[in-house]
Amino acid sequence: MTIKEKIGQLFSPAAFIHDTEENIEAMERLIQEQQVGGITFFHSRQSAAANFEQRQELLNYDHTLKKLVKLINRYQLLAKTPLLISIDAEFGLAMRIEDTPQYPYAISLGALPEEQIRLVREVGYRIGKDLKQCGIHVNFAPVADINSNPENPVIGYRSFGTDKQKVSKFAWAIYEGMRQAGVQGCYKHFPGHGDTDVDSHLGLPVIYKSKNELIEDELYPFAEGISLGVDMVMVGHLAVPALSAGKNIPASLSKEVINGLLQNEMGFQGIVVTDALNMKSVSDMYPTPGQLELVALEAGNDLLCFSEHVEDAIDLIAEKMDQDRIELSYQKIMRLKDKLGVSHVLPQSPIHFDWENHTAFNEKLAKYYIKEIESNKSADLLDCRSFAKVSVFSPLYNPFFNEIDNFQSTPSFEIHSAQDVGWKDLEQFENILIALYVPSAKPVNHFGMDPQVIKKIITLTAGKNCQLYLFGNPLALNGIIGKNSICKIVCAYQNFEPVQKMAALHFLDELDQGMDFQM
Repeated sequence: MTIKEKIGQLFSPAAFIHDTEENIEAMERLIQEQQVGGITFFHSRQSAAANFEQRQELLNYDHTLKKLVKLINRYQLLAKTPLLISIDAEFGLAMRIEDTPQYPYAISLGALPEEQIRLVREVGYRIGKDLKQCGIHVNFAPVADINSNPENPVIGYRSFGTDKQKVSKFAWAIYEGMRQAGVQGCYKHFPGHGDTDVDSHLGLPVIYKSKNELIEDELYPFAEGISLGVDMVMVGHLAVPALSAGKNIPASLSKEVINGLLQNEMGFQGIVVTDALNMKSVSDMYPTPGQLELVALEAGNDLLCFSEHVEDAIDLIAEKMDQDRIELSYQKIMRLKDKLGVSHVLPQSPIHFDWENHTAFNEKLAKYYIKEIESNKSADLLDCRSFAKVSVFSPLYNPFFNEIDNFQSTPSFEIHSAQDVGWKDLEQFENILIALYVPSAKPVNHFGMDPQVIKKIITLTAGKNCQLYLFGNPLALNGIIGKNSICKIVCAYQNFEPVQKMAALHFLDELDQGMDFQM
């Protein structure tokens, strides 16, 4: 290869499954003319986390999986050197692609007891199998960040929790499971994005901790992963002055953080990946197109994700950078392609998933992570002559209530706003079962919950015998003032149909954890 072709192998620009033919042809030219080494797939420009312009293309979003496989085939056939196909699939293909298997969020898996870590490993294995049959080689997961800041706007449900040792063990289990399936995982977001209160898609978070504090907490899962054999790490767009000689610069662009700490001090010799270079925390730092990518490589990165100036960057890097340094990263990428068997062999369409087995596996997981997190003295609702069921932010007819009605049919209501007529009817009941469906996993706008509705729930439950089952991110409970008035709170974490059915069995005291699954 020429030096420019080798530089091209260090790029993984964004491709969108739902896109215009004009944009798809532009990607084809990038593959043919710039010899990019890979592509990172996203659902659409509209749904991208960094969609600052609020683009609203008039596109048909049907058949996403079929379109993905077709595009992978189309792009691979044009590539002189087979493309390394990557994606963010932290909880499975469903993170980017509709109608594909979805697995629990990391925060849900983090609720599993450590003795069930084999189930976490199997989640990684199953995710890897799903990706591999679609022609995807790299999953930018797991998140190895410790969720140490409850106000974190971007990590939260993506982390396995607040316990550094459990986060470390579960991150490795996911990574190992994917590796067994033949898919490359990637620890992120070094040196730890958990204790931030700014979304790095929108601005630059800064962590003001000493190096010793970071070694004790944030860096722990990464250090453990490296010692076990992790060979791909994504560096986050966050400033950590204690690690970068007091400078408030993104870790992803810091020689002190990447070359100094990660590679020299921690001994990491694998592939270093940038977080997406279109994110606002870094994208506006350099006015010259290509300068950002040059600085990222100089800092010690090997793979440049979501560059918006590929051609300019290749030219600038060829002009400014030492060829031995380029060769180092190039060889890492080519060794990875060789290890993963990246070739022009194309995925076969249609892709098939064993949905019955997937449902059974999600049921199995739910049996272990559904848990009671608040319990005061109360009478068992099943012992009461009558109790009301109220579904909040979700339709009345749901798998949770349907399963309960098979055992004992009781009055049901649904609440979506503080003005709903159902509030008046609920006042006559002393015993109430509340199913709270948290609309969003992200904390923006109170996780999508209407604060007035939550306030009325707390008022309603005062002095009554009430139980609440939460389907969604449990961090939403942190903002509910007065929740102690609820006699019992059970967290089901996810709203999948099989999880709701297991939650109903939990309510009915019929939950049996049953036999183990084997990979």
